[in-house]
Amino acid sequence: MPKILIIEDDKFLRELIVRKLSNENFEISEAVDGEEGIKKVETEKPDLVLLDLILPGIDGFKVLSKMKDDPSSASIPVIILSNLGQREDVERGLKLGAVDYLVKAHFTPNEIIDKVKGALK
Repeated sequence: MPKILIIEDDKFLRELIVRKLSNENFEISEAVDGEEGIKKVETEKPDLVLLDLILPGIDGFKVLSKMKDDPSSASIPVIILSNLGQREDVERGLKLGAVDYLVKAHFTPNEIIDKVKGALK
C-alpha cells in the first residue's frame, strides 16, 4: 500500500485529503510545516509527497530543493498543491523537480486523488 506524505498547514484541506486518500487505501502521513515535512521524508521514505508551498518556517520550495538534493529522497515524486498560481511559481516548482503542480482553487479533492494515483503509476 503506497504511503503518501501530506505537507500542508491548512487543517481543513489536509483532513479532507487525508480522508479521501484513506478511503482509497493509501497509507497517510502528515506534516504541518516544512521542517516536520523534511524530517518525515527522511525517516518515513514515503512513495509520494503532496506539498504545499506556503508553510510556516521552511517554505515548500526549500522542502522540495532539500528533497531533490538528497540522494535518498531525490526519486520520491512530489506533487505541489498550492494557492500560488503565478506562472513563475509553477515553473520554479517544476524546475525544482515536482512531477505536477496543482493550484488549489482549480482542483477538487477527487481530482487531486486522481493526480496522486497517476503519479504513482
